[in-house]
This record gives sequence, structure tokens and C-alpha cells, in this order.
Amino acid sequence: DRIMNVSSGCFVLIEENQTPEFILLGFPELQEFRFLLFITFLVVYLFVLLGNALIILISKMDIGLRIPMYFFLSNFSFLEMCYTSVTVPRLLGDFLTGPHAVSLWTCLTQMYFFFFFGTTEFFLLATMAFDRYLAICHPLQYPVLMDNHACISLALGSWLSGFLTPFLPIAFISQLPFNSSNQLDHFFCDTGPLIKLSTGDTFMAEAVVFLVSAVIVLLSFILTLISYALIVSTICRIPSASGRHKAFSTCFSHLMVVTIFYGTVIFMYLCPRFGQASETDKVVSVFYAVLTPVLNPIIYTLRNKDVKRALRKVLKDALFTVAFAHLHPSRCAG
Repeated sequence: DRIMNVSSGCFVLIEENQTPEFILLGFPELQEFRFLLFITFLVVYLFVLLGNALIILISKMDIGLRIPMYFFLSNFSFLEMCYTSVTVPRLLGDFLTGPHAVSLWTCLTQMYFFFFFGTTEFFLLATMAFDRYLAICHPLQYPVLMDNHACISLALGSWLSGFLTPFLPIAFISQLPFNSSNQLDHFFCDTGPLIKLSTGDTFMAEAVVFLVSAVIVLLSFILTLISYALIVSTICRIPSASGRHKAFSTCFSHLMVVTIFYGTVIFMYLCPRFGQASETDKVVSVFYAVLTPVLNPIIYTLRNKDVKRALRKVLKDALFTVAFAHLHPSRCAG
């Protein structure tokens, strides 16, 4: 009996000293379609990377796009590539080989970068709305107000705010007690599902996550809303219909991204939850974590005449270079 008690005590001690691990369940009800889902998400991920990289490349290569609007759009495109890369590669691996266990610190690291890039996106969206406000409402002062120094300062402020914001919520969540092995019903380490698995008092962690999310989302949303209210007011005073259409078309694409992104995030993090809604939460999470970044290259290229013109020019120059190299290989070699 003594040996058994000692062994049992040792076992309990080992269990308590183990680092908590979490198995991301992903979409267990869709396991029979996992290869189809793998191909679908892989195509979506590659489209996000290539589409947003193309926007950055065109903005750098075309002189006509070297204006504040496309400087912020390049930042936003790079951000979307980073934001998607936090969750999708891991999800693709799980589709192929099944769920794997991750340590608490790996989970917290993924959570940190997800909210780092997500918070930066909120502030960049507000910055882009402010840029459109200055361009439409104060066109004569716009070149002076939005010079290179102002552009860089606003972009750096957005990235720095995103970098600092997650520290407090992550610090509170990291102090929560967990069992040594847990099943997390999500496809990435999100705050809500992770906090639900804690075996201790989660009130402070939940309160901090909610308050930080509310301040960031509502502050950036109000700033964006004010910018667009002033823009609409100015557009309505433009006498010609063609002028109103041109002014509104420059900010309509941005407004679409803002509406979808804010709508899904507010539903997830600020709306009160009643009962278990894990399946709905996962579907909504796919929208703002995966599908919204897909809209960026589609909206800003298919609906933007300047980008389409620059894209045609870049492709034309590339084809001319290839044709010239093919016809005159000796000159190219020289």
C-alpha cells in the first residue's frame, strides 16, 4: 500500500508539473471532406499571398500609384498576408495529418500574433478612412497634410499600437490554470475557447479581454465612422452627378472591407454569448481570419481603375521585356 501511495503521489506531482497542452479540434464534423478542405484553403491562402503581394508590387513599380492612398494599401496588403499566415498554415497541416497537440506557450504565441495583426488592421482601416476624408473633404490642403512624414507616422503608429495591445490580455490568460491535456474546439488558439478550458477563476481574464477588445474595436470604428460621415456629407454637396460618383467610388471598396471585418469581429468579441455557439463561432472566425483577406486583392483591383491600369502597364512591360530577350538574346547577355 505504501509503495502504491508513493507511486500515486509521484504520478500526481508529474501531472501537476506538466506543461498544459491543447489539441485544436478544427472541424471534426467535416473530417470526411478534409482533403477537399485542404485544397480549398490552400487555394485561398495562395490567392491571399499572391494577390496582396501583387498589390504591393504594383504600388511600388507604378509612379502614378506612389501616393498616400496606395502607401497605406501596401501596408494593409502586407498586414493581410501576415494575418492569414498566423492561422491557415497550421490549419492546412491539421487537414492533412489530423489534429496535433500544442503547448500553452505555443498557443499563447499564436494568439498574440493573431491579435497583434488584427489590432493593427483596425487602426490601419481607421487611418485609410482618415486619408480618404482629407483627400475628399480638403483636396487643396491634402498634399501638405498627408506628406511622407505624416504617412510614415500614421502607419508606424498603427503597427506599434497593434504590437503593444495584446500584452495585457495575454498576461492574464497565461496565469490561468489548465489541465495537462485539453481539447480546444476551434481551428486556432482564440481567447474565448481557451479561457473556457481553464480550471480556475476566469473573471479577470474575460473582463480584460472584453475591455481591451471593446476599446480597440469601438475606438477605431467610431473614428472610421466619423471620417465616412464627413465624406458622405461632402460628397452630397458636390453639384455634378459624375463628380459624386467618382468621389464615392474611391472609398466604396474600403467601406466594403470595413463593413465585413467590423461586423464579424463585433459579433465574435463584443456581442453577449448565450449557451454554446462553438460551430457558429468557427464559421464566423473563418470569415474574418481567412475570407476577409481574400476580398482585399479582389476589391482593390477589380473595382479600382488606377490599379487595373497599372497592372496592364506592368504586364505589358513584362511581356515586352520577355519578347525582346527572346528576339535579341545576345544583347541581353551583353
